[in-house]
Amino acid sequence: MFLVTGATGGIGRRVVRLLRERGETVRAFVRLTSRYSELEHRGAEIFIGDLREKKDIKKACKGVQYVISTHGSGSDTLAIDYRANIELIDYAKDNEVQHFVFISVLGAERGYEDAPVFKAKRAVERYLEASGLNYTILRPAGLASNLLPLAQRFRENGIYLLIGDPKNRTSIVSTDDLARIVVDSVNLDAARNQILAVGGPEILSREDVPKILGSIFNKEPVIINPPLFLIDGFRGALGLFNPEAQKAAGTFRTLLANEFFCKTEEVRKLEGIYNFQLETLENFLQRYLTV
Repeated sequence: MFLVTGATGGIGRRVVRLLRERGETVRAFVRLTSRYSELEHRGAEIFIGDLREKKDIKKACKGVQYVISTHGSGSDTLAIDYRANIELIDYAKDNEVQHFVFISVLGAERGYEDAPVFKAKRAVERYLEASGLNYTILRPAGLASNLLPLAQRFRENGIYLLIGDPKNRTSIVSTDDLARIVVDSVNLDAARNQILAVGGPEILSREDVPKILGSIFNKEPVIINPPLFLIDGFRGALGLFNPEAQKAAGTFRTLLANEFFCKTEEVRKLEGIYNFQLETLENFLQRYLTV
């Protein structure tokens, strides 16, 4: 049995779907308030719990052979991105789990002091490496599914908001490809005990994204490109009445201010290990937008 945390998220939902298509038994860790009817309909075992509660994590890990951690934190980085994953690893060891797949983030090792999520992910990576469990740590660049809401708004008005340097490079990965990589990792010797960068097959500049959308919808994009110092001003004001939210915004600023892309050799290595060709961003968007 597979335990999937973050099972209603963009990655987790696809992972559960793929596992069930392959006939695997799946326990989907979900919140009571989340939308999990699709997962239930597909035959997943629904485990309703809270990743802030150690007893829920302990119960969820009982009887599973594989753990796939795909959950994100929202604003509670310490409790969800860090502590919950540490506890998942500990209980996975107690239950002699055969393989643990952890979704980290590209750039986790760069030491971004102002990005709580990056720091938490890197700390979990180190803990998992030292745990004695078989593991695969995946560091995806931007997820193509995160662009779908922006694409829908672009379809309506042709406007694309691009904060910061439009020349910064990215290699956005198809979220469907990432799900396949996650699921295949537990059975591939070449993926065992590896940390792998996961990006799409193209290195794009951030300004290429609205151009792709313009091509798909046959619209000339109107790019609104506010400078990064506006985010800094917003964070400063936020800190006056919500210091925790100010810290959380540091991760967002880090994502905007830096480049996150996979080198060509990293993409080729990934395609070699998993034996399929990665999907371009344009193809992913065309599939989901039914154009």
